[in-house]
Amino acid sequence: MDNSISYEEFSARADAILARIAEICRECGRDPAEVRLMAVTKTHGAWAAEYAERYGLSFVGENRVQEAEGKRSTRPGEAGIRWELIGSLQSNKAKNAAILFDRVQSVDSVKLARELDKRAGQIGRALPVLLQVNAGRDPAKHGCEIEEAPALLEASLALPNLKVEGLMTIAPLSEDPDVARRTFAKLREIRDELSSRHGAALPELSMGMSGDMEQAVREGSTIVRIGTALFGARDYDAV
Repeated sequence: MDNSISYEEFSARADAILARIAEICRECGRDPAEVRLMAVTKTHGAWAAEYAERYGLSFVGENRVQEAEGKRSTRPGEAGIRWELIGSLQSNKAKNAAILFDRVQSVDSVKLARELDKRAGQIGRALPVLLQVNAGRDPAKHGCEIEEAPALLEASLALPNLKVEGLMTIAPLSEDPDVARRTFAKLREIRDELSSRHGAALPELSMGMSGDMEQAVREGSTIVRIGTALFGARDYDAV
C-alpha cells in the first residue's frame, strides 16, 4: 500500500512550516536562515526523499541503516540531497552507516564513536557526526547522560576520522510544551559549556520535531527534524 501524498500537498506543507519557522525566528530575534528543515523520511517510501530533493531541502533523516540502504539503492545516481542517520545505531552496523550516510546524528557512546572512526578510516573519509545527549533525562530516549557528554566529546574530538559538528536530542513526550522547551534549553547550555571548555566549534543543535518545533526554534535549534507534519502518517508498508 502506498500512502504517498501529492507533491503539491507536500510543497504546501513545507511552505507553511518554513513560514512558521521564520515567524518564530522574528519573534525571538533570530535569523530564519539559521534554522534548516530536515525532512524525516523514515517509514515512508522513496517518494518522500524525491519530494524533499525536488523542493530543494538539503537533507533527509532516516532511522535505520537497512531502510536507508533500500531507498538509496533505487536512486544510484542522485547526489542532490544528503542522507543523515537520526536513529539509534548499534556498533555492528557502524561499517554500513559510515559508507551510507553523509552524517550520523546519533553518536551516544565512546564505543560507537570509536567504531565509526575505525570504519570511516577504512574507507578514507572524515565522517561528520552529532553527539546525542539525553538532555531531558527520559529513560525512554536514547542518548548519553548529561554527565557523560564531556567525556564523549573529548573522546570524539580525539578521533581522526570523525568531525564533531554539534549535538542532538529528543525531548520527552509530554502534553506540557515547557517540558520540551526545558530540554532544548538544557542542550543549548550543554553545547555552550562544552564548546567553551574544549575550544570546539559545535554549531549544530539538532532538536525539535513536528510536535515541539516551536519550542526548539525558540531555544536555538539549527535543525528541526520534521516527518509527520510534512508527509502525514507513517507508511509502515512502504519499507
